[in-house]
Amino acid sequence: RQAGEGVQNLIDSALGLVGIRYRRGGSSVANGFDCSGFVVHVFREGLGLLLPRTSRNISLAGTAVALSELVPGDLVFFNTRRQAFSHVGIYLGDNRFVHAPRTGQQVRIEDLRERYWATRFNGARRIEGA
Repeated sequence: RQAGEGVQNLIDSALGLVGIRYRRGGSSVANGFDCSGFVVHVFREGLGLLLPRTSRNISLAGTAVALSELVPGDLVFFNTRRQAFSHVGIYLGDNRFVHAPRTGQQVRIEDLRERYWATRFNGARRIEGA
């Protein structure tokens, strides 16, 4: 599927936040973002969609998508704390995703094929309306 206008708004919104600092529990440009705060903000601002606040609860929304079927705007989940669905990012296409990584870092783009992410990939979801 081609990225529609809504998905493009979502992607533009996400990319506009690259460089914003990570902050545990953060959910705003002014204070910084944690991974789920970033995703919730982008979906609200880019599409007007409200998602649950935690990555675990976000992982229950939408429809499961296979890694081979990812399209821009899908959510990608990772086990980064020995806990399923403990991290979330937004898929951009071409094996890239954007996310708020961890304390001391900033919102940035990563490659799903990097060993760290590939070994921790937990699944993906497509949110209706994205």
